[in-house]
Amino acid sequence: MRIFFTGGSGKAGKHVAPFLAQQGHQVTNADLVPLDHPDVADLRVDLTDAGEVYSALAGLATFEELDLPQKPTYDAVVHFAAIPAILRQPDAATYATNTLSTYHVLEATTRLGIRKVIFASSETTYGVCFAQGERKPLYVPVDEEHPTVPEDSYAMSKVAGEVTARSFHARSGADIYGLRINNVIEPHEYAELFPPFLEDPSLRRRNLFAYIDVRDLGQMVQRCLETDGLGYEVFNVANADMSVAATTSEVIDHFYDGVEVRREMGRDETFYAIDKARELVGFDPQHSWRDVLDDPRA
Repeated sequence: MRIFFTGGSGKAGKHVAPFLAQQGHQVTNADLVPLDHPDVADLRVDLTDAGEVYSALAGLATFEELDLPQKPTYDAVVHFAAIPAILRQPDAATYATNTLSTYHVLEATTRLGIRKVIFASSETTYGVCFAQGERKPLYVPVDEEHPTVPEDSYAMSKVAGEVTARSFHARSGADIYGLRINNVIEPHEYAELFPPFLEDPSLRRRNLFAYIDVRDLGQMVQRCLETDGLGYEVFNVANADMSVAATTSEVIDHFYDGVEVRREMGRDETFYAIDKARELVGFDPQHSWRDVLDDPRA
């Protein structure tokens, strides 16, 4: 597939864009800064400028495409670009940048007849991650039916993006899949970040004790590219286990007292339910912090 990938120079994108290229896709990284990866074409695009987005999506990706009898079109768009959290820029800038760029990408994509969009939403949409004070989910494990009523600008922008994506699906009929991505972890970060998490589970409360290995995030995007006909869907994306050494029953006892537990859970099962992604696109996460670190509870 010929893929237009926004935000390929970001923390997740710099892994996922090359991964998709390794799967045989032709990938163009649309970002404000280059990725400089030999398998990925770079194109500087300001996604808050509608004209730039249209021009980039309608244009060439490489000099080699000049030798084709006619200009190729993109088969899919993967939209990861965003201000990635609160406290990076003022709240108003975060909300405006994220919502406007998502609108421009979806409008240009659907008007140009591209039939597959995968966009990055966020775990923060459930309102727990960046809440003022402590906020508990209404029930666990948290699935895609849980209400999304956040109070922070970043999560608000992601909820707005989901509403916008659903509306563009209604307008165009294109397959548009939103990924509610949990805390992205690069392979080197297990040794750097996780030892304190294993000692003190409270450090992971805001992330629902979950995480997503960036390599498994790449797999999820590939699964979505391979799966047609779902229309508009959102998926939680996380690894199968928790990011802490405590058991699920211990987490429930210490952190979720009084919270409804909707089904029996495995000893180390994530509280960020991934059942839907498993069922509809075949998501099968392969990585764990346990591959790198010893489980102190084992």
